[in-house]
Amino acid sequence: MKKKAKENVLAIDNTELVLALQELEKEKGIKKEYLLESIETALVTAYKRNFDSEENVKVTMDKETGEVHIYAVKDVVEEVQNPNSEILLEDAKKLDKKLSLGDKAEIELAPKNFGRIAAQTAKQVIVQKIREESRNILFDEFYNRKGEIVSGIVQKADNNIVVLDLGKLEAVMPAKEQIPTEHYHVNDKVRAYVLQVEKGLKGSPQVTVSRSCPDFVRKLFELEIPEIYEGVIEIKSVSRDAGSRSKVAVYSPNENIDPVGSCVGQKGIRIQNIINELNGEKIDVIEWNEDPSIFISAALLPAQVMAVDINEEEKFAQVIVPDDQLSLAIGKSGQNARLSAKLTGWKIDIKSESQFREMISKAQEES
Repeated sequence: MKKKAKENVLAIDNTELVLALQELEKEKGIKKEYLLESIETALVTAYKRNFDSEENVKVTMDKETGEVHIYAVKDVVEEVQNPNSEILLEDAKKLDKKLSLGDKAEIELAPKNFGRIAAQTAKQVIVQKIREESRNILFDEFYNRKGEIVSGIVQKADNNIVVLDLGKLEAVMPAKEQIPTEHYHVNDKVRAYVLQVEKGLKGSPQVTVSRSCPDFVRKLFELEIPEIYEGVIEIKSVSRDAGSRSKVAVYSPNENIDPVGSCVGQKGIRIQNIINELNGEKIDVIEWNEDPSIFISAALLPAQVMAVDINEEEKFAQVIVPDDQLSLAIGKSGQNARLSAKLTGWKIDIKSESQFREMISKAQEES
Protein backbone atom coordinates (compact mmCIF):
# COMPACT_ATOMS: atom_id res chain seq x y z
CA MET A 1 0.00 0.00 0.00
CA LYS A 2 1.10 3.52 -0.74
CA LYS A 3 1.68 5.71 2.26
CA LYS A 4 -0.79 8.52 2.73
CA ALA A 5 0.65 11.95 1.88
CA LYS A 6 1.25 14.34 4.76
CA GLU A 7 -1.78 16.52 5.35
CA ASN A 8 -0.15 19.83 4.45
CA VAL A 9 2.20 18.64 1.69
CA LEU A 10 1.00 19.67 -1.76
CA ALA A 11 0.70 16.89 -4.30
CA ILE A 12 3.39 17.46 -6.93
CA ASP A 13 5.17 14.56 -8.62
CA ASN A 14 8.15 15.21 -6.34
CA THR A 15 10.46 12.45 -7.60
CA GLU A 16 10.14 13.58 -11.21
CA LEU A 17 10.64 17.24 -10.22
CA VAL A 18 13.79 16.59 -8.16
CA LEU A 19 15.26 14.43 -10.94
CA ALA A 20 14.51 17.17 -13.48
CA LEU A 21 16.24 19.78 -11.29
CA GLN A 22 19.29 17.54 -10.85
CA GLU A 23 19.47 16.89 -14.59
CA LEU A 24 19.28 20.61 -15.39
CA GLU A 25 22.08 21.35 -12.93
CA LYS A 26 24.23 18.64 -14.47
CA GLU A 27 23.55 19.32 -18.17
CA LYS A 28 22.91 23.06 -18.36
CA GLY A 29 24.70 24.27 -15.25
CA ILE A 30 21.53 25.85 -13.80
CA LYS A 31 21.87 25.61 -10.02
CA LYS A 32 19.11 23.64 -8.31
CA GLU A 33 18.92 26.22 -5.48
CA TYR A 34 18.37 28.99 -8.05
CA LEU A 35 15.54 27.04 -9.69
CA LEU A 36 13.93 26.25 -6.33
CA GLU A 37 13.99 29.94 -5.34
CA SER A 38 12.40 30.86 -8.68
CA ILE A 39 9.70 28.20 -8.27
CA GLU A 40 8.97 29.31 -4.70
CA THR A 41 8.55 32.94 -5.81
CA ALA A 42 6.29 31.87 -8.68
CA LEU A 43 4.19 29.71 -6.32
CA VAL A 44 3.54 32.69 -4.01
CA THR A 45 2.22 34.66 -7.01
CA ALA A 46 0.18 31.67 -8.21
CA TYR A 47 -1.38 31.18 -4.77
CA LYS A 48 -2.37 34.83 -4.40
CA ARG A 49 -3.79 34.94 -7.92
CA ASN A 50 -5.75 31.69 -7.73
CA PHE A 51 -7.12 32.17 -4.22
CA ASP A 52 -7.53 35.94 -4.38
CA SER A 53 -5.51 36.18 -1.19
CA GLU A 54 -4.21 39.32 0.47
CA GLU A 55 -2.25 37.30 3.05
CA ASN A 56 1.50 37.52 3.37
CA VAL A 57 2.42 34.10 1.99
CA LYS A 58 5.62 32.08 2.14
CA VAL A 59 6.29 28.93 0.08
CA THR A 60 9.13 26.47 0.65
CA MET A 61 10.20 23.54 -1.47
CA ASP A 62 12.46 20.84 -0.08
CA LYS A 63 15.48 20.49 -2.36
CA GLU A 64 15.88 16.78 -1.61
CA THR A 65 12.24 15.61 -1.78
CA GLY A 66 10.55 18.38 -3.75
CA GLU A 67 7.82 18.65 -1.10
CA VAL A 68 6.01 22.00 -1.18
CA HIS A 69 4.78 23.74 1.96
CA ILE A 70 2.79 26.96 1.96
CA TYR A 71 2.45 29.26 4.98
CA ALA A 72 0.48 32.38 5.88
CA VAL A 73 2.91 34.69 7.71
CA LYS A 74 1.26 36.88 10.39
CA ASP A 75 2.45 39.37 13.00
CA VAL A 76 1.76 38.33 16.61
CA VAL A 77 -0.34 41.07 18.27
CA GLU A 78 -2.50 41.73 21.35
CA GLU A 79 -5.46 42.90 19.28
CA VAL A 80 -6.12 41.91 15.67
CA GLN A 81 -7.03 44.76 13.33
CA ASN A 82 -6.19 43.03 10.05
CA PRO A 83 -6.85 39.25 10.07
CA ASN A 84 -4.89 38.84 6.81
CA SER A 85 -1.63 39.96 8.39
CA GLU A 86 -2.11 39.60 12.19
CA ILE A 87 -2.78 36.86 14.74
CA LEU A 88 -3.63 37.00 18.46
CA LEU A 89 -0.85 36.05 20.85
CA GLU A 90 -2.95 33.27 22.45
CA ASP A 91 -3.67 31.76 19.00
CA ALA A 92 -0.03 32.04 18.02
CA LYS A 93 1.00 30.19 21.22
CA LYS A 94 -1.11 27.23 20.08
CA LEU A 95 1.11 27.00 16.99
CA ASP A 96 4.39 27.57 18.81
CA LYS A 97 4.77 28.17 22.54
CA LYS A 98 7.97 30.16 21.96
CA LEU A 99 6.21 32.91 20.00
CA SER A 100 5.77 36.31 21.68
CA LEU A 101 4.44 39.76 20.74
CA GLY A 102 6.12 41.22 17.68
CA ASP A 103 7.18 37.81 16.32
CA LYS A 104 5.98 36.39 13.03
CA ALA A 105 3.84 33.25 13.11
CA GLU A 106 3.83 30.83 10.18
CA ILE A 107 0.49 29.05 9.69
CA GLU A 108 0.74 26.15 7.28
CA LEU A 109 -1.99 26.02 4.64
CA ALA A 110 -3.30 23.20 2.50
CA PRO A 111 -5.47 24.87 -0.14
CA LYS A 112 -7.62 22.50 -2.16
CA ASN A 113 -6.37 21.76 -5.72
CA PHE A 114 -3.23 23.87 -5.25
CA GLY A 115 -1.07 20.80 -5.91
CA ARG A 116 -2.12 20.84 -9.59
CA ILE A 117 -1.50 24.59 -9.83
CA ALA A 118 1.88 24.18 -8.10
CA ALA A 119 2.94 21.42 -10.50
CA GLN A 120 1.93 23.52 -13.52
CA THR A 121 3.69 26.60 -12.12
CA ALA A 122 6.89 24.62 -11.40
CA LYS A 123 6.91 23.29 -14.97
CA GLN A 124 6.43 26.79 -16.43
CA VAL A 125 9.27 28.20 -14.30
CA ILE A 126 11.62 25.38 -15.33
CA VAL A 127 10.83 25.86 -19.03
CA GLN A 128 11.29 29.63 -18.68
CA LYS A 129 14.62 29.27 -16.86
CA ILE A 130 15.88 26.77 -19.46
CA ARG A 131 15.06 29.31 -22.18
CA GLU A 132 16.73 32.12 -20.23
CA GLU A 133 19.83 30.04 -19.61
CA SER A 134 20.01 28.95 -23.25
CA ARG A 135 19.82 32.61 -24.28
CA ASN A 136 22.51 33.53 -21.73
CA ILE A 137 24.81 30.75 -22.97
CA LEU A 138 24.28 31.88 -26.58
CA PHE A 139 24.88 35.52 -25.60
CA ASP A 140 28.13 34.65 -23.79
CA GLU A 141 29.30 32.56 -26.74
CA PHE A 142 28.77 35.37 -29.25
CA TYR A 143 29.92 38.11 -26.88
CA ASN A 144 33.24 36.26 -26.71
CA ARG A 145 33.32 36.25 -30.53
CA LYS A 146 33.06 40.03 -30.69
CA GLY A 147 35.93 41.23 -32.89
CA GLU A 148 36.07 37.98 -34.87
CA ILE A 149 35.06 37.11 -38.42
CA VAL A 150 32.02 34.85 -38.86
CA SER A 151 30.46 33.21 -41.91
CA GLY A 152 26.73 33.27 -42.56
CA ILE A 153 24.10 32.66 -45.22
CA VAL A 154 22.05 35.64 -46.39
CA GLN A 155 18.44 35.11 -45.27
CA LYS A 156 17.12 38.53 -46.18
CA ALA A 157 18.48 41.41 -48.24
CA ASP A 158 16.03 44.27 -48.58
CA ASN A 159 15.25 47.71 -47.14
CA ASN A 160 19.02 48.27 -46.86
CA ILE A 161 19.33 45.59 -44.15
CA VAL A 162 21.03 42.24 -44.65
CA VAL A 163 20.14 39.39 -42.27
CA LEU A 164 22.67 36.55 -41.96
CA ASP A 165 21.97 33.07 -40.62
CA LEU A 166 24.98 32.21 -38.42
CA GLY A 167 23.62 28.77 -37.49
CA LYS A 168 22.53 29.28 -33.88
CA LEU A 169 21.15 32.77 -34.44
CA GLU A 170 20.75 35.56 -36.96
CA ALA A 171 22.94 38.64 -37.33
CA VAL A 172 22.05 42.00 -38.85
CA MET A 173 24.26 44.01 -41.20
CA PRO A 174 22.83 47.57 -41.46
CA ALA A 175 23.35 49.64 -44.62
CA LYS A 176 26.25 51.64 -43.11
CA GLU A 177 28.11 48.39 -42.31
CA GLN A 178 27.83 47.08 -45.89
CA ILE A 179 30.41 47.65 -48.61
CA PRO A 180 28.68 50.19 -50.92
CA THR A 181 29.87 48.46 -54.11
CA GLU A 182 28.55 45.02 -53.07
CA HIS A 183 25.11 43.54 -53.73
CA TYR A 184 23.81 40.76 -51.48
CA HIS A 185 21.37 38.04 -52.46
CA VAL A 186 19.46 35.37 -50.51
CA ASN A 187 21.56 32.20 -49.99
CA ASP A 188 24.86 34.02 -50.63
CA LYS A 189 27.62 32.93 -48.25
CA VAL A 190 29.08 36.04 -46.61
CA ARG A 191 31.92 36.66 -44.16
CA ALA A 192 31.65 39.61 -41.78
CA TYR A 193 33.18 41.12 -38.65
CA VAL A 194 31.26 40.81 -35.35
CA LEU A 195 30.90 44.48 -34.45
CA GLN A 196 28.43 44.41 -31.56
CA VAL A 197 26.64 41.87 -29.35
CA GLU A 198 23.82 43.14 -27.14
CA LYS A 199 20.93 41.61 -25.19
CA GLY A 200 17.52 42.13 -26.78
CA LEU A 201 14.24 42.77 -24.96
CA LYS A 202 13.74 39.06 -24.20
CA GLY A 203 17.40 38.45 -23.44
CA SER A 204 18.21 36.98 -26.85
CA PRO A 205 21.56 38.10 -28.25
CA GLN A 206 21.34 40.75 -30.98
CA VAL A 207 24.41 40.56 -33.21
CA THR A 208 25.50 43.35 -35.54
CA VAL A 209 28.12 42.51 -38.17
CA SER A 210 30.11 44.66 -40.56
CA ARG A 211 32.03 44.36 -43.82
CA SER A 212 32.77 48.07 -44.09
CA CYS A 213 34.67 48.81 -40.85
CA PRO A 214 38.49 49.09 -40.85
CA ASP A 215 38.71 46.28 -38.29
CA PHE A 216 37.33 43.83 -40.89
CA VAL A 217 40.44 44.51 -42.98
CA ARG A 218 42.65 44.26 -39.87
CA LYS A 219 41.16 40.86 -39.02
CA LEU A 220 41.51 39.57 -42.58
CA PHE A 221 45.23 40.41 -42.40
CA GLU A 222 45.50 38.45 -39.13
CA LEU A 223 43.81 35.42 -40.70
CA GLU A 224 45.73 35.54 -43.96
CA ILE A 225 49.23 36.45 -42.72
CA PRO A 226 50.72 34.08 -40.09
CA GLU A 227 53.38 36.60 -39.00
CA ILE A 228 50.63 39.02 -37.90
CA TYR A 229 48.68 36.29 -36.10
CA GLU A 230 51.88 35.21 -34.32
CA GLY A 231 52.74 38.80 -33.35
CA VAL A 232 55.97 38.98 -35.39
CA ILE A 233 54.42 41.76 -37.47
CA GLU A 234 52.10 44.34 -35.91
CA ILE A 235 49.32 46.29 -37.59
CA LYS A 236 49.71 49.84 -36.28
CA SER A 237 46.70 51.43 -37.96
CA VAL A 238 44.12 50.98 -40.73
CA SER A 239 42.19 53.63 -42.70
CA ARG A 240 39.53 52.72 -45.18
CA ASP A 241 37.02 53.87 -47.79
CA ALA A 242 35.04 50.62 -47.94
CA GLY A 243 34.74 49.22 -51.46
CA SER A 244 37.36 51.59 -52.86
CA ARG A 245 40.67 51.71 -50.98
CA SER A 246 42.35 50.80 -47.69
CA LYS A 247 45.70 51.75 -46.23
CA VAL A 248 47.33 49.46 -43.67
CA ALA A 249 50.41 50.47 -41.63
CA VAL A 250 52.55 47.53 -40.52
CA TYR A 251 55.68 47.22 -38.40
CA SER A 252 58.10 44.57 -37.19
CA PRO A 253 60.64 45.09 -34.38
CA ASN A 254 62.75 42.39 -36.07
CA GLU A 255 65.08 44.09 -38.54
CA ASN A 256 65.39 40.86 -40.54
CA ILE A 257 61.69 40.86 -41.39
CA ASP A 258 60.25 42.95 -44.19
CA PRO A 259 56.72 43.69 -42.88
CA VAL A 260 55.39 45.01 -46.19
CA GLY A 261 56.87 42.14 -48.23
CA SER A 262 55.53 39.56 -45.79
CA CYS A 263 52.02 41.01 -46.04
CA VAL A 264 52.05 41.25 -49.82
CA GLY A 265 53.51 37.76 -50.22
CA GLN A 266 55.32 36.17 -53.13
CA LYS A 267 53.85 37.53 -56.37
CA GLY A 268 51.24 39.28 -54.24
CA ILE A 269 49.42 36.04 -53.38
CA ARG A 270 48.71 36.91 -49.72
CA ILE A 271 47.33 40.35 -50.34
CA GLN A 272 45.37 39.07 -53.36
CA ASN A 273 43.35 36.73 -51.13
CA ILE A 274 42.30 39.73 -49.02
CA ILE A 275 41.54 41.84 -52.13
CA ASN A 276 39.36 38.99 -53.46
CA GLU A 277 37.41 38.83 -50.18
CA LEU A 278 36.82 42.59 -50.50
CA ASN A 279 35.74 42.25 -54.16
CA GLY A 280 38.66 44.15 -55.66
CA GLU A 281 39.14 46.89 -53.04
CA LYS A 282 42.64 48.37 -53.47
CA ILE A 283 44.96 47.94 -50.48
CA ASP A 284 48.13 49.96 -49.82
CA VAL A 285 50.46 48.28 -47.32
CA ILE A 286 52.76 50.85 -45.71
CA GLU A 287 55.66 50.43 -43.31
CA TRP A 288 55.05 52.28 -40.07
CA ASN A 289 57.85 54.48 -38.74
CA GLU A 290 58.10 56.31 -35.43
CA ASP A 291 59.45 59.33 -37.32
CA PRO A 292 56.26 61.11 -38.47
CA SER A 293 57.98 62.64 -41.52
CA ILE A 294 58.98 59.22 -42.85
CA PHE A 295 55.61 57.67 -41.95
CA ILE A 296 53.60 60.47 -43.61
CA SER A 297 55.75 60.22 -46.77
CA ALA A 298 55.10 56.47 -46.91
CA ALA A 299 51.37 56.93 -46.23
CA LEU A 300 51.01 59.21 -49.28
CA LEU A 301 52.33 56.54 -51.65
CA PRO A 302 52.10 56.03 -54.57
CA ALA A 303 52.88 59.78 -54.70
CA GLN A 304 56.52 60.82 -54.27
CA VAL A 305 57.21 63.34 -51.49
CA MET A 306 59.95 66.00 -51.59
CA ALA A 307 59.73 67.31 -48.01
CA VAL A 308 57.61 67.14 -44.86
CA ASP A 309 57.55 69.98 -42.36
CA ILE A 310 56.22 68.86 -38.95
CA ASN A 311 54.43 70.84 -36.26
CA GLU A 312 54.43 68.43 -33.31
CA GLU A 313 52.29 70.64 -31.08
CA GLU A 314 49.37 70.86 -33.51
CA LYS A 315 50.09 67.44 -35.12
CA PHE A 316 50.15 69.25 -38.45
CA ALA A 317 52.29 68.31 -41.45
CA GLN A 318 53.06 70.53 -44.45
CA VAL A 319 53.94 68.22 -47.36
CA ILE A 320 55.71 69.33 -50.55
CA VAL A 321 55.44 67.17 -53.69
CA PRO A 322 56.69 67.62 -57.28
CA ASP A 323 54.21 69.46 -59.52
CA ASP A 324 53.38 66.32 -61.49
CA GLN A 325 52.66 64.41 -58.27
CA LEU A 326 50.12 66.79 -56.71
CA SER A 327 46.95 65.19 -58.08
CA LEU A 328 48.31 61.72 -57.23
CA ALA A 329 49.15 62.78 -53.66
CA ILE A 330 45.70 64.29 -53.09
CA GLY A 331 43.91 61.47 -54.93
CA LYS A 332 40.49 61.35 -56.54
CA SER A 333 38.04 63.39 -54.43
CA GLY A 334 40.90 63.87 -51.93
CA GLN A 335 40.89 60.16 -51.04
CA ASN A 336 44.65 59.57 -50.81
CA ALA A 337 45.22 62.61 -48.60
CA ARG A 338 42.19 61.78 -46.43
CA LEU A 339 43.17 58.13 -45.90
CA SER A 340 46.77 59.14 -45.18
CA ALA A 341 45.62 61.61 -42.53
CA LYS A 342 43.42 58.93 -40.88
CA LEU A 343 46.22 56.37 -41.03
CA THR A 344 48.87 58.62 -39.46
CA GLY A 345 46.64 60.64 -37.12
CA TRP A 346 48.13 63.87 -38.50
CA LYS A 347 46.50 66.82 -40.29
CA ILE A 348 48.16 66.93 -43.71
CA ASP A 349 48.31 69.90 -46.07
CA ILE A 350 49.77 69.06 -49.49
CA LYS A 351 51.35 71.66 -51.73
CA SER A 352 53.11 71.29 -55.09
CA GLU A 353 56.66 72.60 -55.40
CA SER A 354 55.41 75.57 -57.49
CA GLN A 355 52.67 76.41 -54.96
CA PHE A 356 55.19 76.25 -52.13
CA ARG A 357 57.68 78.52 -53.93
CA GLU A 358 54.88 80.99 -54.70
CA MET A 359 53.81 80.91 -51.05
CA ILE A 360 57.40 81.62 -49.91
CA SER A 361 57.74 84.48 -52.40
CA LYS A 362 54.50 86.13 -51.19
CA ALA A 363 55.59 85.79 -47.58
CA GLN A 364 58.94 87.44 -48.39
CA GLU A 365 57.24 90.28 -50.29
CA GLU A 366 54.84 90.95 -47.38
CA SER A 367 57.71 91.05 -44.94
